[in-house]
Amino acid sequence: MPTSTLPDVDLKSLARDIRVDIIRMIEAAGNGHPGGSLSVVEILAVLYWKFLKHDPKNPAWTERDRFILSKGHACPALYAVMARRGYFPQSELLSLRKLGSPLQGHPDRLRLPGIEFSTGSLGQGLSVGVGMALAAKMDKKGWKTYVVLGDGEMQEGQCWEAFMSAPKWKLDNLVMILDHNNGQIDGPVDQVMNIEPLTDKLRAFNWEVQSIDGHDLAALEKALERAQKADGKPHAIIAKTIKGKGVSFMENNVAWHGNAPKKEDADKAVKEILNG
Repeated sequence: MPTSTLPDVDLKSLARDIRVDIIRMIEAAGNGHPGGSLSVVEILAVLYWKFLKHDPKNPAWTERDRFILSKGHACPALYAVMARRGYFPQSELLSLRKLGSPLQGHPDRLRLPGIEFSTGSLGQGLSVGVGMALAAKMDKKGWKTYVVLGDGEMQEGQCWEAFMSAPKWKLDNLVMILDHNNGQIDGPVDQVMNIEPLTDKLRAFNWEVQSIDGHDLAALEKALERAQKADGKPHAIIAKTIKGKGVSFMENNVAWHGNAPKKEDADKAVKEILNG
């Protein structure tokens, strides 16, 4: 049976390598979203190497955990993770956004095995995750559903319908992780449409809530371990992150939300990541 963990994985080094992949992919494509891809790296690494029950050789395995990247524009991070986990050769990463490539600009479940839901229209992922988690409950299955949201998409009303419905069905097999980097295409989230006080809001909706440093690998592991509890409540992990993490001129700079680096900037970014 496939296992969720791999032995002797240096997640810190792995996160560094994934960030290099992201920069080179977006540079080659000439288009993409580096800021939010760089911020979500540790979250995806811990999930895919430590917690997700999945089988890269059999992506349709019925007992797998389900994962949805609701902030689909951050798919370069997901693709880099999937390639390094064995879903497809790493050599394909530079085909990002190319015509005919399975690595579309947003995840496409019809093109890439291992993608559970085609995302890109922000605000939809948690609703689908609620449906998946409810299906598992109804079928008495033990697999879990994990959904990663961006904080900008928390401004979508559909998210709050999902936040309201999950506790009704006692979906303690649902884990929502928020990549809380406080940046969206129009500016800082707290200035565009403030979503705070977020912890209080989610607890008022009857979610189990944790707030952590989203780049702290140990904190992520501890939070996800706690989220395995079957306590009758859905679990929310608010992971505070830095948009453009690892690249000084991209960090907390919303100008890099959806701009691809040219070769000079990409080379500088890779150098910073490798020396960081």
